[in-house]
Amino acid sequence: MENLLRFIRKYSNFLLFLGLEVVAFLWLFSEQKLQQSTFLSASNSLVASLNEQVSAVGEYFSLATYNNALSAENARLREEVHRLQGIVEAVAENDSVYRYAHLQWDYIPAKVVDMECGTQHNYLVLNKGARDSVCVGQGVLCADGVVGVIGAVNSRFAEVIPVIHPKMRLSCRLKPNGQTGFMVWSGPSARYARLTDVGRHIVVNEGDTVVSSGLTSLFPEGIPIGVVEHIDLPDGDTYYDLNVRLTVDFGKLRYVQVVRNPLSQEQENVLLPL
Repeated sequence: MENLLRFIRKYSNFLLFLGLEVVAFLWLFSEQKLQQSTFLSASNSLVASLNEQVSAVGEYFSLATYNNALSAENARLREEVHRLQGIVEAVAENDSVYRYAHLQWDYIPAKVVDMECGTQHNYLVLNKGARDSVCVGQGVLCADGVVGVIGAVNSRFAEVIPVIHPKMRLSCRLKPNGQTGFMVWSGPSARYARLTDVGRHIVVNEGDTVVSSGLTSLFPEGIPIGVVEHIDLPDGDTYYDLNVRLTVDFGKLRYVQVVRNPLSQEQENVLLPL
């Protein structure tokens, strides 16, 4: 008790000041409408800001669900686009066989769960496997274009050999003139590859788009692959050396679609052995 009295005597001026401040504060906001309004407005703004931050955090943790839904929707829309293209082309051709051939593509949405894109032997791993109808030899796309080809599968996962792999040799076509060639990669950058087998008699310009040729059972025709960024034609060479900037940024790749072509076996079996 004696200590308490000593403390009060020592800090009596400060305690008196603090008490007067509290009384003045309470009187100010209980009597003055303008101050009340200002105080309540500031409080409401603070609460609204906190609610907005809480909402933003909730949305962040929901992004994975949203992305999975968008990936599935993209796969469905891609199927619908090719179905409608087949109908339009079939009507133009008025040929039932032609119509049937263009209704062969469907898509399996998947997520990239592992990857390596900084070495000479790059790969991707998807969270879909044999139980999801994923098979070796199927093509893989994303919203930006061609990703690669399924190289290995187990029941739950699949490994993709991407465009940025030395063993990949992808049939493609220069969009402006229809000339076919092959996309190959030898590194080191994961953003660039080379278009080969384009003869020097072909007119090629920087900025020309490179797309899938449609000459294999892997991909539909016209899927983006890259854009010609540099043209080299050494003296005496028969073919261009075309440096192509790939449309897919593999470092940011998260969601893809596996291309399923139910007619691929029939298409390959029709070829005669050499």
